[in-house]
Amino acid sequence: MNKTELAPIILFVYNRPWHTQQTVKALQKNELANESALIIYSDAPKNEHAIENVTGVREYIKSIEGFKKVKIIERNRNWGLANSIIDGVTRTVNEYGRVIVLEDDLVTSPYFLKFMNDGLEFYHNNLEIMSISGYNLPLTCMKFPKNFTNDIYLNYRNSSWGWATWAERWSLVDWEMRDYDHFINNPRQQRMFNRGGDDLTDMLKSQMEGKIDSWSIRFSYTHFRQGMYSVCPRYSYVNNIGHDGTGTHRGKTCIFKNDLSRAKRACIFIKDIQLNEDVMLEFRKFYYKKSIPVRGINKISRILFKRDVM
Repeated sequence: MNKTELAPIILFVYNRPWHTQQTVKALQKNELANESALIIYSDAPKNEHAIENVTGVREYIKSIEGFKKVKIIERNRNWGLANSIIDGVTRTVNEYGRVIVLEDDLVTSPYFLKFMNDGLEFYHNNLEIMSISGYNLPLTCMKFPKNFTNDIYLNYRNSSWGWATWAERWSLVDWEMRDYDHFINNPRQQRMFNRGGDDLTDMLKSQMEGKIDSWSIRFSYTHFRQGMYSVCPRYSYVNNIGHDGTGTHRGKTCIFKNDLSRAKRACIFIKDIQLNEDVMLEFRKFYYKKSIPVRGINKISRILFKRDVM
């Protein structure tokens, strides 16, 4: 693929017709939508109760227009979100070299695709960057230092709510987690991993104990293991509309809601960007076990990662 070609958008959908429509409508309003390929992975019903809504989603996605092309992959069995994402991203990123990834409950700013493509192009040779994240915590949850004026910052942790990566970075993920035993017996390594939030090691432990099935915690772990970062926007380009009680393993909360009107059309990227520990301190406060603004770290962890289980 020519590196100046726009990255394809992968959209993973399941059984929420209304949410899927909101996600697609917002994407269609993006400046670069008609120049971008949209690849949709539709998971099959897990049980008979999901059949009607899955059918509704599949009928809707066949009507989608407004993109350079639309390709639909209908799973003939239920993969679950984690396996579907691992498979779908791997296939697509190996073909195109880079990808932008969304799920069916993410509403984007009209400048989301521009931000993601610009970030992918700007940092494609910077091997300290593993991913581009389109989401950031709202200002009510994360305060920036007064002297911080940049449009972006580096984070130890990736966001699964609208993100992008390159083939060579994605290939670094060991989905079997073969070094886990060494990690879980090394308190120093766990403290270092938790620089991205106090919940990370607990979530990885839950993954390895079979309590959850998350691709995202393993991707975050790869950022740590490789000593790489995610580029995050100061003002989010993504809103998650799935916290209305309708999603699998989803509670009801509005704590993550962002004002997308703040998202900048022309983000200024920084060539030799460095991790800002003051910014990360403010970010970590949200995940600090003793001061988290919801009832317990486990509740936030379920919201952020158990969505991976369909």
